[in-house]
Amino acid sequence: MTDETAQSDTPTARMLSWARNSTIYRLERRMMTEKQLFDAITRKARQKFEEISEAQVRALADAAVKFAYDQKALDDAAFAAMSTRSGVNSGRSRRMIAQRLSQKGVSADIASEALENVDDLVAAVVMARKRAFGPFRRGELDEKRSAKELSAFARTGFSLDIGRKIFAMAREEAEEILAAGKSL
Repeated sequence: MTDETAQSDTPTARMLSWARNSTIYRLERRMMTEKQLFDAITRKARQKFEEISEAQVRALADAAVKFAYDQKALDDAAFAAMSTRSGVNSGRSRRMIAQRLSQKGVSADIASEALENVDDLVAAVVMARKRAFGPFRRGELDEKRSAKELSAFARTGFSLDIGRKIFAMAREEAEEILAAGKSL
């Protein structure tokens, strides 16, 4: 009986093969963090194998993460850098990008390193251009529109100072900031 218990804690060769194939499948389609891969393998292993023990699930997920690192297919620092660039180019604030990286399981050290050179002003100008706010506004500015724009900046994680800078900016100045931001 002790042998059966010990054996049930170790994944079978079929399970390990499935974990490798599943890891390859997932990482071919999109970049993932260590936590995302671990959680995905854990979730799918429970669905795929009927009478799998928690120890086997954990061992499969650990094996999948180790396999991904061995293949150099898993890199949280590269994921954080890519997500940060994408976030700035989408008009997300430093605060929102940091929150999203945290949700994806990127460590605080790696996230702070990726966010080191992020300029919230560039991201705010991108957001203003996307939403036709500030210097990109098409209509007249009234009190209601002003409140709407400032609250949109606040909801996206930008400070009130940055929102006011965008309001005071001329279109040419905003386009210069965008051009300078793209060269970074």
